[in-house]
This record gives sequence, structure tokens and C-alpha cells, in this order.
Amino acid sequence: MKKKEFKAESKKLLNMMINSIYTNKEIFLRELISNASDAIDKLDYMALTNGDLKVNKDEYKIKIEIDKENRTLKIIDNGIGMTDSELESNLGTIAKSGSELFKEENSKEKNLEIIGQFGVGFYSSFMVSKKVTVLSKSINSNKAYIWESDGVEGFTITESEKDTNGSEITLYLKDNTEENNYDEFLENYTIERIVKKYSDYIKYPIQMEVEIEDKDKKKIKEEKTLNSMVPIWKKKRTEVKDEEYNDFYADKFYDYEKPLKVIKTEVEGLTSYQALMFIPSHAPYNYYTKEYEKGLMLYSKGVMIMEKCSDLLPDYFSFVKGIVDSLDISLNISRETMQEDRQVQLIAKSLETKIKKELENMLNNDFASYQKFYEAFGEQLKYGIYSSYGMNKELLQDLLLFYSSKEDKFITLKEYVSRIDGDNIYYASGESIDKIKMLPNVENAISKGKEVLLLTNYLDEFVIKTIGTYQEKSFMNVLDANFDLSSEEEKEALKKVNEENKEMLSLMKTVLDTNVKDIRFTNRLKNHPVCLITEGDVSLEMEKVLNSMPNGENVKANKILEINEDHPISEKLKELYRNNDQENLEKYTKVLYGQARLIEGLSVENPTEITNLICEIMSK
Repeated sequence: MKKKEFKAESKKLLNMMINSIYTNKEIFLRELISNASDAIDKLDYMALTNGDLKVNKDEYKIKIEIDKENRTLKIIDNGIGMTDSELESNLGTIAKSGSELFKEENSKEKNLEIIGQFGVGFYSSFMVSKKVTVLSKSINSNKAYIWESDGVEGFTITESEKDTNGSEITLYLKDNTEENNYDEFLENYTIERIVKKYSDYIKYPIQMEVEIEDKDKKKIKEEKTLNSMVPIWKKKRTEVKDEEYNDFYADKFYDYEKPLKVIKTEVEGLTSYQALMFIPSHAPYNYYTKEYEKGLMLYSKGVMIMEKCSDLLPDYFSFVKGIVDSLDISLNISRETMQEDRQVQLIAKSLETKIKKELENMLNNDFASYQKFYEAFGEQLKYGIYSSYGMNKELLQDLLLFYSSKEDKFITLKEYVSRIDGDNIYYASGESIDKIKMLPNVENAISKGKEVLLLTNYLDEFVIKTIGTYQEKSFMNVLDANFDLSSEEEKEALKKVNEENKEMLSLMKTVLDTNVKDIRFTNRLKNHPVCLITEGDVSLEMEKVLNSMPNGENVKANKILEINEDHPISEKLKELYRNNDQENLEKYTKVLYGQARLIEGLSVENPTEITNLICEIMSK
């Protein structure tokens, strides 16, 4: 018997690893199955390089055995096995990886896929075990050895007997406590669930003896293969039917509708990975809430290491579901080290480019599907521009859609710019398409041949202001004081009218106090008597949005009340002023201001007073 004590630093590392690196106890089974898969991989590689070594590849398998009476769990493989010195080297030094050493020794073999590299996975078994034994026989030896440890002081290695090559790991489960029920790992359904969750795509069959009923209702035992072995993302696109992708998506991501888009990609280079991603056809019920958790399922060589890796997706593409499987990511990576992992960063950047390209393809070649996508997730793209203060605008702005007054449908900024001659992209914001179209200044702009983008989402105007300019074109709000399509002659004539009525307009402004910055006559309202426009950075719609936010400040846009110079109301106001009827001039001013607010979808601050004034005026 060979007895060895763990070194002090190894004891410390073991304690830290058991209590810190793995926060989920069921991970131990994933680690041991991955080690077993590695052992078979090594034997398979050796058989390829050594013609004298004869193995039957059809017999490769990993077995799991449960013994409830003795409270043990066994993981058995028929892989390469270990000698006594290899047991001491690989299992005696924590963080020493036999797989990593094997990989280094065979570094010329590019297609060699070995899962484990850090050598700490095996010790995760001590999270659930009070004692672990490893009975192993190397393919290169006639002798078998058994390694035994309680994971505290050290280990022993004793010569033993074993008929075949491979390793048999026996876990003696810890006693149950109030906090932990270790008996759950002696239940078939628990083992099946864990294997399906983490190790479903291990390429060798993982088998376990289960009890079933035969046709005569008699209970018999049979070997059941727990894993599917071949990941769908490793199959060629031509080998998989759309229905298979849809079924996989529904099963993995619990969606009752098939996805709008399936994205399959494989990359080799600085980092190598395969990805299978899906763009859903609708937003989950909690998508726009804090409860929603973004992320792709992350696999390392077919073994799941994270259910939702948020670092693989930027927030603006958080709607994407899918799986990433990489040869270059460690099986032992944690959430804490994820953001610092260069391979993860490279994969994330590559995925971002691929997702954008697929969205552009959908936009250009299947607009109906893209519009459905945009209805569900367009707000997230807008937020990606706004929340980054425009840093992501070059990436996202061509994916945005806006409703065109000219086309009566959604278009892109690129489409808009492609058919205009001027320097401005005109837009207007409001509650709905129909309401925006009825706004006086919008009617005026459309009547003069201008195409106006009609914005109905609360983020739209903030996004446009964040974009600033698009292809050297400036955005112009047709409800802004600076918007004017009048000729120079018309401007001069209007200036004269306002100058002539300066005192009356000043008196009317006094009535409205600070509610408006100015009152003036305009020539751009066609048949409408009055309207409100704004001056400065905050529009009327932005005022509504900002003031509707919880704990938001009371924001006020700089409003200007414009009165149609050609409307009969204009002459009525002038008449009241000429007759020195200040009382009625004040009443008309309040009513006109109230009307203007209603037209813009703003609440009337004193509705009772306004309705009484209207009735009073009507009754005369």
C-alpha cells in the first residue's frame, strides 16, 4: 500500500474548490462523466496511432450504477485506465490534469478533443461524498490499482484486481443533513435528469440499469442509454430538417411557436466554436422586465457548463436563444471569470456580427418576417442606441423601421434617404399614426410633398436625437419652431403681420403666463385655427414620456402657441383687441390654448373652466 498526504496548499485548494468553485452540487456527475469520456477518447486515439492495440469501438460506453442499500454511486468507463503512478500523479495533486498532459504530449493532433484540462473536476465528487475510490487498470499494464481518499488528509493506492481496462469510480455518499438530501443522487430520475441536462451530447453512450414492465406487466431490468450523443448543432445544415430545428427549439426553450429564424454557424481561427441560435417569433411574457435573463447555453466540447451565459450576447440582441459549443473554453470556467475570458469575448464579438448579418438578410429578403420580429423586439434595438449614448448607432440604425407618410408602411432610414433631395429627414411624434397625420403641421408638410416619418413609440424621438445625423442628413421635427417651408416672400409677409399685432399677442401671452414661451400668427396651418409647437431640445412627446416616468422630474417643453392668420378666428381676436374687449380676449386665449393642447394629446390643466368658457362663447 502506498499512502500519501495532500500538501498544505492542495488541502486549501481542495476546500476552496469544493465550497467555492462549484456552487451547484449536481455538477459532480457532469465532471466525472466528462473524465470518463476523456479516458475513452485517449484509448481511441492510442488505438489509431498504435496498430498493435486492438479495441472494439462499438463497445465504448460509460455506465452508472446505483446501490441504494450501501448508498454508493458508481461511474464506470472502459477507457485507457491508469497505472499506480498515473493515479498518484493525476489524482494525488489537485489541479493536476492528466487530460491536459495527454493533450500536450499529442499536440500535433489537431482534431483531438479532450474535455477536462484543469484537473479539479474530479474533486467535485467530494461535495457529495465522504469517501471516493477509483479502481483502475491501464491498457498498458496487467495490474490494477485502487485509489482511495476521504478528501481531507490524503490518499492511499493499493494493488487490486480488475479484468478489463478502464476506471470504476465509487462515491460513498455523505449522510443527509437538514440542508442537504444526498439520497436524491440515488434516484434513477435524478441521475437521468442531470445527464440529460449537462451530458446529453457526450459522444459515448451513458447507460444505467432501469426497471421496466414487460408486455406481461412483469418488472424486468434493462440497460437504458440516457444521452442522445450527437448534438444537432454538430450536424450539417443539409442533414437537419426544419422540423427538427423547430422541435429542438421548442424542447430546449419552451416556446409554443416556431422561431422566425434559425442561425447555424461554425467558426475556426483564433477561437473555434459552433453555434445554433434562434430568433423567436414573439417576445416572452417577461421580456421587457427585470426578471428576464438573457444568455446563450454554453457548452465545452458537448458538455454544458452554463445554462445562460449573458456575456455572449449584448443587451440589444438579448432576444436571441441558442447554444454555443467551443473547444477553447474551459469546462471549469465560472461566471466570475467569464467576462475576463478572451475566448468568450472573441466568440461574443463574432456572434454579434453574425446576428446582425442574419437580421439584415431577413430585412432585405423576408420583410414580412422582419416586421413581425420588429414588432416584438424593435424596442430593444432602439434602446441599444439610446442607452449607449449613440455608441452602437452605426451597428443598429439600419435595422430600425419607421412608418412613412408617403408609403403608408414601415421603411428604413436608408430607404427614406435614397429618394430625397434635401438635407432633412422629417418626422413627427404622437400616440398613433392616424392622430399624427391629423396634426396641423404634419398635414401642412405632407401637402407640400414632404415625406414624414410618423413616430409612435415612446423611445423613437430619443433615439433619433441620439443618432443625430444619418448619411449627412439632419432630422427635423415638423412640430418644431424651426420647421418652416414658407417662401421668403411669405416669411416677410407673416413677419409684418406679427409685428403689426405685437401688442395684442403680448397681452394674450400675459394671460397664459409661463405656459407658453410665445404666441404668434402662422401661415402653415391650412384650415386649422391653432396649434402648439416647441422650441429647443424637448418636444411635446418627450415631455409626455419624461413626465410619465416613475419619480421623473416635472419637465416642460418650450411651447409656442401659433394661430392661423388665414382663419376667421384671427379676425375675431383682432376685433376684440380693437374694441378694447380685454375680458373676452382673455377668454378666447384660454380656449384656444386648451384646444391646442387637446390637438397635441396633452391634458387640459383646467377642464372645467375651459368647458364653461366654450359654452359661454357659444351662447352669445
